Amino acid sequence: MSDKNYLSKLPDWSPETACQLAAQESLTFSEAHIEVLEAARQFFDQYGFSPSMRPLCRAVADHLGIEKGRSIYLLQLFPGSPAKFIAYYAGLPKPKNCI
Repeated sequence: MSDKNYLSKLPDWSPETACQLAAQESLTFSEAHIEVLEAARQFFDQYGFSPSMRPLCRAVADHLGIEKGRSIYLLQLFPGSPAKFIAYYAGLPKPKNCI
């Protein structure tokens, strides 16, 4: 996944788009994945930038509850670099502090 693979038109995103992108990586998204992506999109709508890990955890906790806002939960859903992968699958720009 390179920077050019992030969606350039934010309104083009849908849960179906996210599932299609995941399928290209041999992943299957559940409702849990989609609700986290939607929480990240709400964060972006409110603040105008993609959340890095700490703000992402807080945003998910605010929208979905404290248990789902823990970094371990996000790592289970999006192994490796959750903030980066969540931004990608949510159709958001890459978070600034993600490599």
